[in-house]
Amino acid sequence: MIDHMFGKITLSIIKPDAVKKGYIFPILYKIIHAGFHIIALKMTELSKKSATKFYAEHERKLFFESLVKFMSSGPIISVILEKENAVKDFRVLIGETNPVYAKKGTIRNLYATSLEKNAIHGSDSNQNAIKECLFYFSNREIFF
Repeated sequence: MIDHMFGKITLSIIKPDAVKKGYIFPILYKIIHAGFHIIALKMTELSKKSATKFYAEHERKLFFESLVKFMSSGPIISVILEKENAVKDFRVLIGETNPVYAKKGTIRNLYATSLEKNAIHGSDSNQNAIKECLFYFSNREIFF
């Protein structure tokens, strides 16, 4: 289990818009340059069923159907990142969800085009980081 990594890992997803535009390596460069270590990485495509399950907490929100459609629209890159205070530090690195409000130099400021097409996902809590990492990666795929 990865529970012993609580507080030291986060999940990142490079979303379909950023993958399609060729931003995978510039985004990964910024992440590594910020001191994060890549523990696991894979390219995959979410089915609508998987996207619905992953974003279930938003099921009653107006944007839910659009989010599921978008996240299942093409390849994504899921990444487990390690660093002390991983969740907090990564949220700072990626910037505000809405790129209009993202600070200059953050990933969303540089690569996002809209609130929905905001280039990257980052776990919002240590609890969700563990849960999200296990959603995308089996224990056999995670090496600590």
